[in-house]
Amino acid sequence: MNYDFRDIEAKWQKYWAENETFRAINDSDKPKFYALSMFPYPSGAGLHVGHPLGYIATDIYSRYKRHKGFNVLHPMGYDSFGLPAEQYAIQTGQHPAITTENNIKRYREQLNRLGFSFDWSREVRTSNPGYYKWTQWIFIQLFNSWYNKSSDKAEAIEGLTSIFEKEGNATVEAVCDEDTPSFGAAEWNAFSEKEKQEILLKYRLTYLADTEVNWCPALGTVLANDEIVNGVSERGGHPVIRKKMTQWSMRITAYAQRLLDGLNKIDWPQPLKDSQTNWIGRSEGASVTFNVIPNEGVTSSAVEKSDTIEVFTTRPDTIFGVSFMTLAPEHDLVGKITTPEQKAEVEAYVEATAKRSERDRMADVKTISGVFTGAYAEHPFTKEPVPIWIGDYVLASYGTGAVMAVPCGDQRDYDFAKHYNIAIPNIFEGVDISEEAFADKATTIIANSDFLNGLSYKEATKKVIAELEKIGHGVGKVNYRLRDAVFSRQRYWGEPFPVYYVDGMPQMIDLEHLPLKLPEVEKYLPTETGEPPLGNATTWAWDAKNNKVVSNDLVTLNAVEGSDKGDEMLNQVQHDGIYPLELNTMPGWAGSSQYFNRYMDPRNDEAIFSPEAIGYWQDVDLYIGGSEHATGHLLYSRFWQKFMFDRGYVPKDEYAQKLINQGMITGTSAFIYKDLDSNKVYSKGLKEGKNVIPIHADVSLVNASDELDVEAFKKWQPEYKDAEFILEDGKYIVGREVEKMSKSKYNVVNPDAICEEYGADSLRLYEMFLGPLEQSKPWNTAGITGVHSFLKKLWRLFEVIEDKEPTADNLKTLHKTIKKVEEDIENFSFNTSVSTFMICVNELTAQKCTSKAIFEQLAILVSPYAPHIAEELWSRLGHTKSIAEAPFPKFEEKYLVESSKEYPISFNGKMRFKLELPLDMGKDAIEEAVLAHEKTQEQLQGRTPKKVIVVPGKIVNIVG
Repeated sequence: MNYDFRDIEAKWQKYWAENETFRAINDSDKPKFYALSMFPYPSGAGLHVGHPLGYIATDIYSRYKRHKGFNVLHPMGYDSFGLPAEQYAIQTGQHPAITTENNIKRYREQLNRLGFSFDWSREVRTSNPGYYKWTQWIFIQLFNSWYNKSSDKAEAIEGLTSIFEKEGNATVEAVCDEDTPSFGAAEWNAFSEKEKQEILLKYRLTYLADTEVNWCPALGTVLANDEIVNGVSERGGHPVIRKKMTQWSMRITAYAQRLLDGLNKIDWPQPLKDSQTNWIGRSEGASVTFNVIPNEGVTSSAVEKSDTIEVFTTRPDTIFGVSFMTLAPEHDLVGKITTPEQKAEVEAYVEATAKRSERDRMADVKTISGVFTGAYAEHPFTKEPVPIWIGDYVLASYGTGAVMAVPCGDQRDYDFAKHYNIAIPNIFEGVDISEEAFADKATTIIANSDFLNGLSYKEATKKVIAELEKIGHGVGKVNYRLRDAVFSRQRYWGEPFPVYYVDGMPQMIDLEHLPLKLPEVEKYLPTETGEPPLGNATTWAWDAKNNKVVSNDLVTLNAVEGSDKGDEMLNQVQHDGIYPLELNTMPGWAGSSQYFNRYMDPRNDEAIFSPEAIGYWQDVDLYIGGSEHATGHLLYSRFWQKFMFDRGYVPKDEYAQKLINQGMITGTSAFIYKDLDSNKVYSKGLKEGKNVIPIHADVSLVNASDELDVEAFKKWQPEYKDAEFILEDGKYIVGREVEKMSKSKYNVVNPDAICEEYGADSLRLYEMFLGPLEQSKPWNTAGITGVHSFLKKLWRLFEVIEDKEPTADNLKTLHKTIKKVEEDIENFSFNTSVSTFMICVNELTAQKCTSKAIFEQLAILVSPYAPHIAEELWSRLGHTKSIAEAPFPKFEEKYLVESSKEYPISFNGKMRFKLELPLDMGKDAIEEAVLAHEKTQEQLQGRTPKKVIVVPGKIVNIVG
């Protein structure tokens, strides 16, 4: 009987779907296990063979835990909001919902074909209103919360207003905006409603603020730092500039220390923990205030005596070495303090810096650039003037956007001072700084520093902070590199904010009226007046009296606010209870920040999840996904989880106990070599010495000998139809290079083609066989034939099935396989399990095993890895139910215990032959058996041995 994998796989996929074999329940006597893969963005290109790697690993472990008696939750869904669908909508006019639906359908077909044990009854889509209703709900909870430093957690905003009413804010220990004013209870109670809301916005965990953002004009939206690569957008490679905009932000900085501390109690990869630790960037030091010196050349309305520059420094002990200050070009004071003589140069520098991303500026450590503002600050101790410069190596989003430059103790400051001929005073005892800065804190002895002379780093730091606090110019402080997270996008295809505006202040839509659904728009581009695409909606205003979205054709609410007539009309409309809705949408990470909890109760329309569901599942036991999300999704979702924990919605403040970052599968790219000086394209061996650039070619146009089908290539890339391809021996040989598998590199392999030719089980086994889960490994389609041959051999092993007792050798082979496979799965060493299966099948084949008892156990062992063939073999063994719930084989040591020992028999220390004897045979019996053996008699030739040395279990030596 042939191994017809196509029919077998289709049969069991249909069976699993119809019988909901992998459906989890929220109330079970079984122990729970929650296995999760990061859900995908459904792109139009579908899956390539690199995508399923993590899914296969999670699926193996999920199936294994079912066999071990667990109630397993293994869900899947789609992160279906995002830029690609919207870009396609802009280009074609097709609604993003349509392309997203088509892409999801394609993904679902591919995922089903790979035989994953997903509970599809729990599928979520972030773009589904029933899902993003709860994303909107969490946003509202954040808006209605503040962070109490005293209790070290988020609390309801009503508690804060209660304090304000009774005491004002003098005694409140809260995370809030730095410019939050002080007020007493009487002042608070006298504030207008709008003034109170403005104050509360400075405390809320999600708030509106003017923020420096990464603005991508081509995409018409703000990008997060991790969406920018080499100064351009990761999606499309478009230029990105820095721009100040009013944005919704999340006060993630309130959780900085807890996010750091939480890393100590979760089993996540150390490199990922290090990424988050560095991103959060905790450092201890001092906040120091420098007064700006009013400049006669600047208008009196500009620099004032009250203007100060606050810096954070980890080296306050070096304060007497300050010889200049550097502000970020975006710093609020730059325009105010710059002298007329320096204005043109400063403005040009600021404009140029705006075109560079923060990441680009941080990475560029070689370029030295800056401009003097013409202004000075006063040193807090010496009272000497300190020149104020701007430089793009200082970031407005890090610290205070200002640094006190100590060139003798910091190499970047040293290089800057040398470049611009700024003084470099030496404040270190016995140290030569003629060639470079000195930054060794451990051996620092301070000099030329007044009251700090002769002190070590630690002593000087402690003393200078005390002196700064005494004169009112600084305090000891812990600082974090982490900034509050911008939470707005100027795009259409994202979650609408449940926000409308009354008198310019944000108001939340009540939960009972959620979800606030995306309106229809004719254009997906910003409006003519530069507003986000939602400004194109004709029905996008909130009727607060009737709690519904209404048409705004009475007044173009968002276009007329700037005109007198518009304000008059707007006031009239608002007086009637109709208010403008928020035009921004939420960013890409919004929908992924609680999806793991929503899976627990995804059809619940009354709550994000029931207390019973979250109480049963608690958290994710195993999470598998890419390390590229370390400082994006994996940080933001931890923040949201801690907030949800503070407010009592979830029982755990970390949502995933264990995380594994799977490596990537790389592809072997193909290259042609285009001559820049002519219309020629050189073959690989002829490109040397030519002025050529490598161009990616689709690997499907290249054969196993690296020969390109030139005519097919010209059809694929018509711009090369007239190019002259310079051949080697009549062939065009491409260059090869291993790169990340990506459709942009044309090196992808479609899993559909692999499943069609070899089957899903072969693909699953091969992806695991390639190497350790966490490592990157190259794809080579030719290699899949080995695992496919193994499956055919496994199939043949089951051709004869007999109800007879297994032999000792059968049991030994089975139980060493059980032991190894169980250890491998528990250690996520899936690649070595595949090798173990191959050895097992080879041994059982050699033993001519036909025992049903052995085959049943083997089918279960194979099932997590190759579920389709395992189900079919299980059925052939006479079972009518799925193998999925069959108990995992139990390893028994006794079958590996040897019952006999092959003794080396030596004569006068030289081994002459071997003799197998029972392990439990006593010393005297061993001696008797050896002396009676015919080979011993041949060696002795009638002599009586002088001595027989027997070491049971080891050796026998006959001394003649």
